[in-house]
Amino acid sequence: MTLQVQHEQPDHKGAFYIEQDGKRVAEMTYVMAGDTNMIIDHTEVSDALRGQGAGAQMVAAAVVYAREKGIKIRPLCPFAKSVFDKTPEYIDVL
Repeated sequence: MTLQVQHEQPDHKGAFYIEQDGKRVAEMTYVMAGDTNMIIDHTEVSDALRGQGAGAQMVAAAVVYAREKGIKIRPLCPFAKSVFDKTPEYIDVL
C-alpha cells in the first residue's frame, strides 16, 4: 500500500509524515547538522498503520529528498538505521 508521505522543514528541524483524516498517524523527525547532514532522530507509526510499510516509505522519501538536495543522512533512530542496513541501494546518502 502506498501512503502519501508529506514533508515539512520550518527551520533546521523537519519531519516526513503521513496524515489520515487530518491526523498525523506516522512521523519521522530529523535535525539538520549544517547544510549537508540530516540526522534522523525518531520514527513513530500509529498502530493503525503498523505492518503497512509506513516507516520504510518515510525513509524512502527522506532518501529522495537527500539525493535531490545533495545531502547525507545519519540515521540515529534505530528503526531508520535498520531500514538503511537492509537497503543497500541507499548507501549513496550515508
